[in-house]
Amino acid sequence: MNQETTRAQALTPTHQFTILLSATRRGARLARLLTREQLHSWEHPSETAEQIVAELANNAVLHGHVPGRSFRLALTLSAANTLRIEVTDARADRSPPLHPRHPSPAAESGRGLLLVEALAARWGTDLGALPLSPCKTIWAEVDAPQLTL
Repeated sequence: MNQETTRAQALTPTHQFTILLSATRRGARLARLLTREQLHSWEHPSETAEQIVAELANNAVLHGHVPGRSFRLALTLSAANTLRIEVTDARADRSPPLHPRHPSPAAESGRGLLLVEALAARWGTDLGALPLSPCKTIWAEVDAPQLTL
């Protein structure tokens, strides 16, 4: 197999799940629970994905909230067993840093993206435009060997 064929297989989704959730703490919790149930139905480990979804959904609620707007959770499992997690919120103007900073030991928050960076094989931000409104998507990919802790 050549590299192009291998890359195409890696990107070919075998399973997809997408849902809009309220940009509330309850919506963030539901995102994690739905991730667990969806990956269970795909017979796929979920612990690492649940932690990543919890952090990204929480960030969408805390930093990406626009009154009256939801956030979107998308899970895509490829043929190559790579899980792509995407959380899209309504605040394109508030992107996370590419390299998260380590907070002071006394800080009570600020470690979420460090956790995502540690657990994911790759992660990043895509700016885009949903119909009639700006948005950003924070994504993370978890390869097969990393799907469990």
